[in-house]
Amino acid sequence: MRFADVLVNVEERYSLGVEEESGRHYVAIPVSNGLVDYEEYYTVDRSTFDRFLVDPAATVAFVTRCRARELDDRLMIAPGTNRGITT
Repeated sequence: MRFADVLVNVEERYSLGVEEESGRHYVAIPVSNGLVDYEEYYTVDRSTFDRFLVDPAATVAFVTRCRARELDDRLMIAPGTNRGITT
């Protein structure tokens, strides 16, 4: 998988982008498990992605749910046994 960020919001700690091989859109958040820092990628459809580009408040609401692990069914890569916590 090759992830290409389109928008990075440093203050709210998320990014929006496109996975180049599949064309799927995503929201990514940083996480850490004590050994390594990495990102979790949550898939969103094109219309949601387009809305998130112009509506940061909607994106933050989505990201908050991701951080609470309420949207794990949208993870593009399943977490390992030592899943990190959001940073």
